[in-house]
Amino acid sequence: MEEETVNVGVAEFYVTHNPHVLASYGLGSCVGVALYDEKRKIGGMAHIMLPDSKAISKPGGAGRYADTAIQAMVVEMERLGSRRRDIKAKMAGGACMFTIPGATNPRNVPGPALGMQIGERNIKAAKRALRELKIPLVGEDTGGAYGRTMRFRISDGKVIISSIKHGVREL
Repeated sequence: MEEETVNVGVAEFYVTHNPHVLASYGLGSCVGVALYDEKRKIGGMAHIMLPDSKAISKPGGAGRYADTAIQAMVVEMERLGSRRRDIKAKMAGGACMFTIPGATNPRNVPGPALGMQIGERNIKAAKRALRELKIPLVGEDTGGAYGRTMRFRISDGKVIISSIKHGVREL
């Protein structure tokens, strides 16, 4: 039986116990987080766009933010029968895709230029959310200055990362 591929778009998450392949394309500064319960073959993926829902006056859907997407996936996985202690995480993305012309280091930009390190902030927020939920991060391909595609096979928990600049890597 061929596994159906489900596209997890920007600011979305998807949780299933069926043998799907979950895929997020074009992870630049966004972070893809895959959660997996190997015992029960339950998994989910989020394509996280921003780090913190509390920083926005009109937050939108749970899948948009690291603090809400990961929590929502865990709740849904538990609803399908997972136990939190059996869930592990893998993540990819969080690249620095933009620079300021003339700036040697975008981190040195004064003031609230928060958009410049969004990838780095997404990585930190996702790791913080995982720590708070006591979910171990067992694999990652994050940072850099290049986009990625993330594919997660629910049947065996494998996460395949591909990029034009760096080829294919399994987490």
